[in-house]
Amino acid sequence: MIQMNDLFQAYRTFFGTGDALYRLFSPYRICPLGAHVDHQHGLVTGFAFDSGIEFLFSETETGKVEMASLSFEGLMTFNVQRPIDEKQNNWGDYLRGATWALQQDFQLKKGVRGIVKGSMPIGGLSSSAALLCGFVMALAKVNHLELDKMQVIHYASRAEREYVGLNNGILDQACVVLCEADKLLYLDTKSQQYELIPFASGKSKGGKDGAEEGMLPFKFGIFFSGVTRKLTGTDYNLRVSECKTAAWIMQAYEGIPLKELQDTRLRDVEEATFLKHENDMPERFARRARHFYTECDRVKDGVEAWKAGDIERFGQYVFESCESSMNNYECGSPELIALYHIMRETDGIYGGRFSGAGFKGACIALVDPDKEESIKRHVEEEYLKQYPQYKDSFHAYFCSPANGVEFL
Repeated sequence: MIQMNDLFQAYRTFFGTGDALYRLFSPYRICPLGAHVDHQHGLVTGFAFDSGIEFLFSETETGKVEMASLSFEGLMTFNVQRPIDEKQNNWGDYLRGATWALQQDFQLKKGVRGIVKGSMPIGGLSSSAALLCGFVMALAKVNHLELDKMQVIHYASRAEREYVGLNNGILDQACVVLCEADKLLYLDTKSQQYELIPFASGKSKGGKDGAEEGMLPFKFGIFFSGVTRKLTGTDYNLRVSECKTAAWIMQAYEGIPLKELQDTRLRDVEEATFLKHENDMPERFARRARHFYTECDRVKDGVEAWKAGDIERFGQYVFESCESSMNNYECGSPELIALYHIMRETDGIYGGRFSGAGFKGACIALVDPDKEESIKRHVEEEYLKQYPQYKDSFHAYFCSPANGVEFL
């Protein structure tokens, strides 16, 4: 986590002293299996990990919001007692979006004054979800709103979809809020039913006996390509529409009455129906549907491997997920694709894939903790041979699973 002295010093610099302060940590997340299916109400898995966004804040009686970031420029100011203005295309849109979402159901009276700082580069780890969920909880705290975890997820997701403009599902927010340090989150994004599943105890790498009780036989490797991206400026929303159109096409073949496109999901169509019409559909839409159904199958298979304590088999499904993301979902920048191929041939990496939407950003991997140094050295050397221009912006980190967003 961030050194608290940095945040306290920044708070005093911006706002002076004397306020009662709250401290909140909102983690980043990874999704090992379940890529690109949450917006189609598919099955997903996830972890939060011990890096994220830290908040230090106090309440304002006037309703004024004054938030500064140690990661981005600009003091964001607005008032929660007034209607939220249109987006301003800066990081404050996430703060305004969270406020706007809560205003749909609550009359907010108190604002927030504070500092936020992220502990990693932006790209692929759902920093937006960490910021949104954290700010929803900050506003709820000062306004004495009793929100349960699913409500926090709902308001943060609504903010990102309806205010920010990214047509995603609830995967990111669910990981940020629901995860526990020693468990895999397994979530059905349609029913919103979920499990937190412990790794099989008494197992080690590859399902062999002998691991210390309660210890996970892996850590997360986070490899930043050095290329940043903003999802609202990519083909992310286009892919969502293509998935919905694929569902529409199959329903039309079957003579099923169609709903509005925005209300249509691939989860509405059985996999058997896809297999029946796979060769009749335009290839673009068949590929999107193929990814959805095979990815949901990989999630179910991966959960069984996790329950069996077989990290190598679980990791293999993660590699296969990335293959489908490239070939069927057709995402991945050249840099991320290069990182993926390097990870596949690196000793000590059990599995890996693009993180987030796969449009630039980062790759994540499940790694042998005993081989961190050799993994970092090999991945960095091989990547920079191909992309030397990212020498100063490529980064590698190793992290552990963590609890979801919480006050400290």
